[in-house]
Amino acid sequence: MRVVAAMSGGVDSAVAAARMLDAGHEVVGVHLALSQSAATLRESARGCCTIEDAGDARRVADMLGIPFYVWDMAARFKRDVMEDFVAEYSAGRTPNPCLRCNEKIKFSALLDKAVALGFDAVATGHYAQIRTGSDGGRELHRAVDMDKDQSYVLGVLDAEQLSRAFFPLGDTTKPEIRAEAKDRGFYIASKPDSHDICFIADGDTRGWLTSRLGEQAGDIVDAASGEVVGAHAGSYGYTVGQRRGLGLPRSSQDGEPRYVVGVDAATNTVTIGTSDLLGVNAIRGDHARWCGAAPEGVVSVGAQVRAHGEEVPAQAWASGDDVEVRLSTRMRGVAPGQSVVLYEGTRVVGSATIAQSWLER
Repeated sequence: MRVVAAMSGGVDSAVAAARMLDAGHEVVGVHLALSQSAATLRESARGCCTIEDAGDARRVADMLGIPFYVWDMAARFKRDVMEDFVAEYSAGRTPNPCLRCNEKIKFSALLDKAVALGFDAVATGHYAQIRTGSDGGRELHRAVDMDKDQSYVLGVLDAEQLSRAFFPLGDTTKPEIRAEAKDRGFYIASKPDSHDICFIADGDTRGWLTSRLGEQAGDIVDAASGEVVGAHAGSYGYTVGQRRGLGLPRSSQDGEPRYVVGVDAATNTVTIGTSDLLGVNAIRGDHARWCGAAPEGVVSVGAQVRAHGEEVPAQAWASGDDVEVRLSTRMRGVAPGQSVVLYEGTRVVGSATIAQSWLER
């Protein structure tokens, strides 16, 4: 097969490219230029897509003896990921930009361009597995290394995208990948992983959003009394389940911590309350994406709403682009805009964007 290996400049994508080459594929390395200020050098483990990362990817490609190219997708990334991120927070929702990047960039823009150029598939350094199902189709499964499992952020891929995807690291743990990189002579074997939101290098999401949306003074209201107990500079800086950074003179009353239990973008109001107001057992999602055929009728699944969150047993059913999920136990801090990813054992069934959650008694 002719395969594009997406090379970020990190250790995972380097070993993924090497493994695809070892498997006998014709491999071309591609670094995605997603940053509009790529000349910035990396100062820590935060961020990615710097000129340093592009150089690291090129050196690995040279060691492997494969062609290497940089594809500029900064404008597409800005539109489909960064601007979407701002719009979602502005509307009072909590998006996951990694899912959006996988859906819109790595397995849409990148894959589409690769296929148009005559390639058969794209390989990445994600920790997930693709297996052949009983019907002969390709299935997305959790990685062996649960600490690094990234199947959640890949839950937006459909059957056609999975048919052209390779995840060579899914059967290996991260320490083993670093050891393999060292054995291969990759000097990036000990390079720190990037983390948090890649385009917010300092990790200050609220500050980043404020620089784009401006300060928008509003009230913080107590859910029980309806009393205004504080002020904020923009409801977009808060998410359901948040406890820290509320800016209140005290974070608890009568020994009970207060959490964000609601964000109303229309009125620019943040509502806080006790933890018992956070528990929900019903979720409605839209923008359903299925990693195969859509489930028929009510199905038993595991539901997960954060990249490394707990999987909770649930019942789910689909209706067009909508999904209804009933959890067996309450789940805390479920926010609109997050994704609920459904599993059957280790297999990813699909995902949906959370539109609403509530406690059904």
